[in-house]
Amino acid sequence: MAELGRSSFRLEVVTPERLIVSDEVTEFMAPGSEGYFGVLPGHIPFITTLKIGELTYWKGKDERHLAVTWGYAEVRGDKVIVLAETAERAEEIDAERAQRARERAERRLREWGSGDESIDFTRAQAAVQRALTRLEVVGKGR
Repeated sequence: MAELGRSSFRLEVVTPERLIVSDEVTEFMAPGSEGYFGVLPGHIPFITTLKIGELTYWKGKDERHLAVTWGYAEVRGDKVIVLAETAERAEEIDAERAQRARERAERRLREWGSGDESIDFTRAQAAVQRALTRLEVVGKGR
């Protein structure tokens, strides 16, 4: 349960491959399936699904960013646990590769729009969103 007067809480971000973050933070924002949500110390507990997007957390005034792809977040009063399909720090992202992925996905969407029914629209749309998120995160530099 939430402790009154706490100035931070534990954040853990985990993928199937590794632990990405395990740290005391002062604020957290994530791409929930119903929209972005923020968490401060002592937040009421809840569980939600995540969509593709940017996860941001603060340690005081120090702001950090991750590109995440789908998953779940469990918010407790003293801890937030994020289980994500993928999560990448800005320094782990290859910007040129992300740009090429964006261009490929946008090309697939154009092909779908011109009547190519062999294109999986949903997958192409998700690929564009992943690439855009990765480019946004890498542009923030951390």
